[in-house]
Amino acid sequence: MKIYLAGPLFSAAERTFNNELTRLLRNKGHEVWLPQELEQRTMTAKQIFNKDVEGIDWAEVVVANMDGPDPDSGTCWECGYAYRKKPVILFRTDFRAGHKLRGHLPQLEEQSDAHYNLMLTEAATKRLDLAFAALDSIADSIDDVLKNVRPAT
Repeated sequence: MKIYLAGPLFSAAERTFNNELTRLLRNKGHEVWLPQELEQRTMTAKQIFNKDVEGIDWAEVVVANMDGPDPDSGTCWECGYAYRKKPVILFRTDFRAGHKLRGHLPQLEEQSDAHYNLMLTEAATKRLDLAFAALDSIADSIDDVLKNVRPAT
């Protein structure tokens, strides 16, 4: 399947994680568009934006990392852009409890146990909560979900 892998890429640890997950998914036969492989420091913000949109449009599915106390804003935008066109698979390996709507809208707490924005959880085709999972197990979980997802055409 043609995957756009969305996620933060601002630290060495994040880029290393993305590279390794991409390698594992490619080893499983998937084509992966990893933005950090295509974005150069010499590119303008507009060029980076256009390249990322090109990648989302190319992909059959968006797989997005929701790690962090609040998921990366660029990743959130990519999920929103993809939502009406193709499946969006969210995964979270972070064990920290992120922001929940406590007290303000109790009915929302009852509907979602995710620790990130309800707009993301409700737009997701599938959510994977993988706290403490090893990287190869994360790739296996994503691959298992992709076997049961109808790709965008």
